Amino acid sequence: MSQRRAIPYFCLLALLAACTKEQPSDVGTGGGTGAAEGTGSTSAATGTSAGTGGSDASGGSDASGGGGDVPPRDPEELPVLENIVFYDGYAATVDEPIPDGVIRHDNSLVATRLTDELLAKVQTTLKVRVVVGARCDNYDRLGSVNLALVPKGAQTYVPAEVDRIEVARFVTPFMDMNKQPTTVPYEWEASNLVPILKDPDLLAAHDFWFELSIFGVPYAANDEVAGCAGRNDTQLGSLLLYTDSTQEAQDFSVLLPLAIGEEFNNYAMGASDKVGTTRKTVRFELPAATQNAQLVLITSNHGANQGGEEYIRREHHVYIDGKLALQYRPGRTSCEPFRKYNTQSNGIYGRSPRSDEEWQSFSNWCPGDAIDTRIVPWGAASAGMHEFVIDVPDATFVDGQGNFPFSLYVQAQ
Repeated sequence: MSQRRAIPYFCLLALLAACTKEQPSDVGTGGGTGAAEGTGSTSAATGTSAGTGGSDASGGSDASGGGGDVPPRDPEELPVLENIVFYDGYAATVDEPIPDGVIRHDNSLVATRLTDELLAKVQTTLKVRVVVGARCDNYDRLGSVNLALVPKGAQTYVPAEVDRIEVARFVTPFMDMNKQPTTVPYEWEASNLVPILKDPDLLAAHDFWFELSIFGVPYAANDEVAGCAGRNDTQLGSLLLYTDSTQEAQDFSVLLPLAIGEEFNNYAMGASDKVGTTRKTVRFELPAATQNAQLVLITSNHGANQGGEEYIRREHHVYIDGKLALQYRPGRTSCEPFRKYNTQSNGIYGRSPRSDEEWQSFSNWCPGDAIDTRIVPWGAASAGMHEFVIDVPDATFVDGQGNFPFSLYVQAQ
């Protein structure tokens, strides 16, 4: 259990590395296709599936968010990190060149500070885009995008010592760098970040740093992929933001980072309320009463052993102050849209297409897809202590293996 306090902020414009095990066949994590595959879900899953590339902003009016006589600004795509090389996640941190303004925390985690110029370009909506390029890791791995609140003016920071939220999570496909396509795109709706990135009080005390994490290991590719012998580079990664003014900005004035990439399973001490249960409780404090609050939740199911948790779809139950707020079951209707990115032979996709029923019988996620970012509506809430619970009662974690990496934060008006 944990208890956290709020970081208040006031908006102007109403914005683990973890890895899958090196197995001969699989690992994976479900994507963010924009619609949660849940049962009785009340969430709005904000990921959009890989393969969308640079799609135009969808829907919305021509509102600029700044007054009826002000014409909307032109949409912009803002590069944040470009073609960053990632290296063996188990090895000592490399001393290879890295672009100016980018810091390498370790081989699988890099970060860069958002400049004042870039922040000024953020409008009222936001999408996060990641492009992963194939190098010398031909297995499916976890990646994430995080936002770190770093003391103003700091030239570097220790991730565990600052407030951070996970913005997006994804799974790389099985890729052979010698076969096309050699890149895979991901996209997430992330307009809830706008009031964070535009808040004057947060900006006065913090710099915002975007982190990109892609875990990888080259050991299989060293033997299996032509040109990878002796190499330890695993992937290329780029991070971009897409912003426009097609909708009014969201209005939140309190941010509470609660968890980022925490272990969630039933066998490790501290990974749940007690060993033997897959139930996790987080207690937190709202500094003032609110008329509108929401929780932002990311989980994904892992465990590549026989009977592992990534192969069995489980019902997830989310409670706020004892009331069921969300019920969902991860997994796509089909993983076939991502087959084209899986250019390395693997046991997930096999030689021929699978039916929807076959995919749904075992797949919690698709290699090459995004993981859903789940917005959990809360509504009005009183000041003081509150309790969040996530419960996956049917999870078994055969042989004490597997994990549901867990990230959570709260936003309130």
